[in-house]
Amino acid sequence: MADCIRVPLLLLLICVFSSLSLIRGQNNAISKLALNVDNPQNPAGGPGGPAAGIPVAAERIPVAGASPPRRRTAGWKLAEEGVCREDLTRLCPKHSWNNNLAVLECLQDRKEETEIAAECNHLLWNYKLNLTTDPKFESVAVEVCKTTITEIKECAAEELGKGFLLSCLVDHRGNISDYQCNQYITKMTTIVFSDYQLICGFMEKCKEDINKLSCGSITTGEKDVHSQGEVIACLEKGLVREAEEQPGAHPIRDECKKSIMRVAELSSDDFHLDRYLYLACRDDRERFCEKTLAGEGRVYKCLFNHKFEEAMSERCREALTTRQKLIAQDYKVSYSLAKACKSDLRKYRCSADSNMPRAREARLSYLLLCLESAVHRGRVVGGECQGEMMDYRRMLMEDFSLSPEIVLHCRAEIEGHCSGLHRKGRTLHCLMRVGRGDMGSIDPNCQRALQTLIQEADPGADYRIDRALNEACESVIQTACKHIRSGDPMILSCLMEHLYTEKMVEDCEHRLLELQYFIARDWKLDPILYKKCQGDAARLCHTHGWNETSEMMPPGAIFSCLYRHAYRSVEQGRRLSRDCKVEVQRILHQRALDVKLDPELQRRCMTDLGKWCSEKTEAGQELECLQDHLEDLVSDCRDVVGNLTELESEDIQIEALLMQACEPVIQTYCHEVADNQINSGDLMECLVQNKHQKEMNEKCSVGVTHFQLIQIKDFRFSYKFKTACKEDVLKLCPNIKKKVDVVICLSTTVRNDTLQDAKEQRVSIKCRKQLRVEEVEMSEDIRLEPELYDSCKQDINRLCQNVAFGNAQVIECLKENKRQLTQRCHQRIFKLQEVEMVDPELDYQLMRVCKHMIRRFCSESEGKNVLQCLKQNKNSELMDPKCKQMITKRQITQNTDYRLNPVLRKACKADIPKFCQPILNKATADSELEGQVISCLKLKYADQRLSPDCEAQIQVILQESALDYRLDPQLQIHCTQEISRLCPEEAAAQEQTGQVEECLKVNLLKIKQEGCKKEVLNMLKESKADIFVDPVLHTACALDIKHQCAAIPPGRGRQMSCLMEALQDKRVRLQPECKKRLQDRIDMWSYAAKVAPAEGFSDLAMQVMTSPSKNYILTVIGAGVAVLFMMGLLCGRFTKRVTQELKDR
Repeated sequence: MADCIRVPLLLLLICVFSSLSLIRGQNNAISKLALNVDNPQNPAGGPGGPAAGIPVAAERIPVAGASPPRRRTAGWKLAEEGVCREDLTRLCPKHSWNNNLAVLECLQDRKEETEIAAECNHLLWNYKLNLTTDPKFESVAVEVCKTTITEIKECAAEELGKGFLLSCLVDHRGNISDYQCNQYITKMTTIVFSDYQLICGFMEKCKEDINKLSCGSITTGEKDVHSQGEVIACLEKGLVREAEEQPGAHPIRDECKKSIMRVAELSSDDFHLDRYLYLACRDDRERFCEKTLAGEGRVYKCLFNHKFEEAMSERCREALTTRQKLIAQDYKVSYSLAKACKSDLRKYRCSADSNMPRAREARLSYLLLCLESAVHRGRVVGGECQGEMMDYRRMLMEDFSLSPEIVLHCRAEIEGHCSGLHRKGRTLHCLMRVGRGDMGSIDPNCQRALQTLIQEADPGADYRIDRALNEACESVIQTACKHIRSGDPMILSCLMEHLYTEKMVEDCEHRLLELQYFIARDWKLDPILYKKCQGDAARLCHTHGWNETSEMMPPGAIFSCLYRHAYRSVEQGRRLSRDCKVEVQRILHQRALDVKLDPELQRRCMTDLGKWCSEKTEAGQELECLQDHLEDLVSDCRDVVGNLTELESEDIQIEALLMQACEPVIQTYCHEVADNQINSGDLMECLVQNKHQKEMNEKCSVGVTHFQLIQIKDFRFSYKFKTACKEDVLKLCPNIKKKVDVVICLSTTVRNDTLQDAKEQRVSIKCRKQLRVEEVEMSEDIRLEPELYDSCKQDINRLCQNVAFGNAQVIECLKENKRQLTQRCHQRIFKLQEVEMVDPELDYQLMRVCKHMIRRFCSESEGKNVLQCLKQNKNSELMDPKCKQMITKRQITQNTDYRLNPVLRKACKADIPKFCQPILNKATADSELEGQVISCLKLKYADQRLSPDCEAQIQVILQESALDYRLDPQLQIHCTQEISRLCPEEAAAQEQTGQVEECLKVNLLKIKQEGCKKEVLNMLKESKADIFVDPVLHTACALDIKHQCAAIPPGRGRQMSCLMEALQDKRVRLQPECKKRLQDRIDMWSYAAKVAPAEGFSDLAMQVMTSPSKNYILTVIGAGVAVLFMMGLLCGRFTKRVTQELKDR
């Protein structure tokens, strides 16, 4: 038995007879072989038969009906034996009868449903047995393979006559280059290994396993010797079950395992040698691979490619799967792979230990990882080898069952979620979907097995490896990615760029996200990222080889390390190379599409995602949800969400969904910024500035606003603000984190320094510039000022529920409904208006509506004087009507409270407490004065008691309010009902020409409300002081003023007195309209004097000076004074004279 040790290395299985056509007459050597084969010694079991080195089991084979033993002649033929004559006639063409090998091939390759006589079976088995022990085999081998034996040192050293030479040649069959020798060895292999009992030593090594696994009888008489391929197939299945740790799997002994794997290896070049597979797939071969030549594993590969076709028989599919599983355990079972990659395996030290056929190094996964590592490092791997690797990587992705770890650890997930999806990689993608968390939880071991398989198959390098993905995304690739070469790694990136676009189809979207989920968890699985960043990763993150991992730096942590260095400044040092940074940005853009593509985010935020965002299932909603609940997140999750948001603030293109939505705006207004490789927050700033352009769609507007709302949570989320003001914040506003609080802190500092005329501003100039940008942006949406929004949320729902937030429309709505606001909201709005009046640039609506008018009229004005400039140009013919309307609104607001008119407040700083202190005493700090102080100042203006600066400002207010009654808050409050009753047409016209005021004056006697009557009387009193306060009268008398009063300066009632004198002078002829209006005014003033008598001497003097009987009254008063004077002169003293003595006391 010791002599047989080497033979089991040849083939343990019942390898099938080759279907290669018999070579006839090719050369003398092959002819000699045929002659020798046709004349074996004792073909039916003569003296040299069983005794010639074959186990005694052969002697027990019954030979019922066989021809008696006799000495055969040199021309003996199998066809002459009577036991096989009937089968030959039925199964084999007559031209093959003259050649014993052809007869043997015909009978061995019969269809499985065809039976042959048992006696013929036994005759054929003994014939093959005698062939293997016939010395002529060896002599022919020496002659045919002379050159080869010399080249192969191991075979040249074999002792002749013991059968070892043929075993050696079969063992080195892959190295035989001589065509004749190769053909001879191939033919001998089909003979020797067509039945496992012919392989010396196989029975002894696998007998126990055959019996335990019930793989069939070991005695030929109990089973058809030509179906013994089923025995080896049974052993192979047992080997697979053991690898997969299936329940009830029987452990096969190591020596039997080695024999089984060696048999599979030696049958790898020609599928005829795998008897079980050949018989199972004979029809399928004709159906799918008819034109595929046998040899070099070509038929195997062809059948593998058609394994999941509908027409493939189940038995063949099962046999192919078994063989693929053997290949997965030992790559050498694939002839084409072992041959193509032999030199590369040796070059990159991936070769297996020859003493351990099933060691780790022999597994297909190890070979793939080793060679893929070389490819990713930029080393040269042969094209033929890469092609073979591609085929087997695709094979692993198509059939999950080829990975024992998947079968072992994912059994529950497959049964629970993925049963019935075995074909074309659908089960694997189903498991990926489970791994993503889309279909429940997954066992950690299953998750690791999936991750390992993805690394082995490496579909990121070529999407075609993933058949399910390839089929699902074919239409998208043909349309969206047709500019990229087929198989290029950039195809996956292209698909990710078109995720959630109109070009994407649903099935492709699912398959793509399932694969990207696992690629995202190992940076090496993105070949472009690995190629560009492997140097940076080794330098900064201390990584190892492509197929090596470290517990200190697991694959998932490498990318986190890279992006931390991607956005470092020059001062911080240790930055990424430019190419690597581009790829890191690309990955960040992809990860922003789905929170599950960011492993660190998903791991740290799993609890918060379930707690706050379980209903957010649309693309990108989960991250937005986490950002919205930033303050509520657990610490770890808040940190990672904060870091990601900070990165987005620098490079908003990371938000791929937002970029897709904003494409029209970007192309029209921000293309220069978007094309800049160094973003630095400019793109988001551009989008905010153009947020309300016509190209802006709802999705983009919502996305930009959301990002603005997120920015207010932390000033770090505004990249430009953070960069410009970081040092100022640390110095002036330490421990303040919220952006809105930081802005308020810095703004207050700037304002205080300005008011105090500080020599040097504490806030740097670059920070002040950016601070102004932030203040303007915050004024655009009430939600960007959280305290104001929270204070007014109830009022917004009640009064402005149908008003959109953008363009400061909600704030404007609250201003217009100010009298109906709750106290808390009213206070906030008043403070906001106070700030806006001091700095009109923060009045978003005013600046937006009057943008072009500001450029036209106020381009040279300072920001704080913009509103004043607009008011001065309000009545210009070139003024835009919408802007004019907005200016009027602001004037109305200013006249409600002197504190909202900074110019008036400054000019009347001394007059207000002097004349209007009672009003101030009655008012509270948080209440508005509703125009009372300004009304007070108006009355003092009529009395001519104001300081010049204050008088000038009140004069302007009087002139403006005389044209538009809405600018007089007290009049509007008290006369609203009267205006509706008496002057509806004038109020509806809104011509701002003083018609409403004129109507009230004309209808003074009809006014019922005392408050309104008092206000109208005040108007009449004010009009006496200056004709400009009475626009109707001033318009009617404009020519007369020019002719009669041109030399008289306006103000203090001088021009009014001039007109009155002209009216009384019979020599002067006034315009009829002016004369009529003056007479009406005299009547009104007379009535006013009766209804509202003078409140003081000054009031009395004013009434006298403006009275039509002024001359008469003055004459009477003068005469009275003269009479008193004369009486004093004539009558002496009325009092008693005091003596000098009394004075001197």
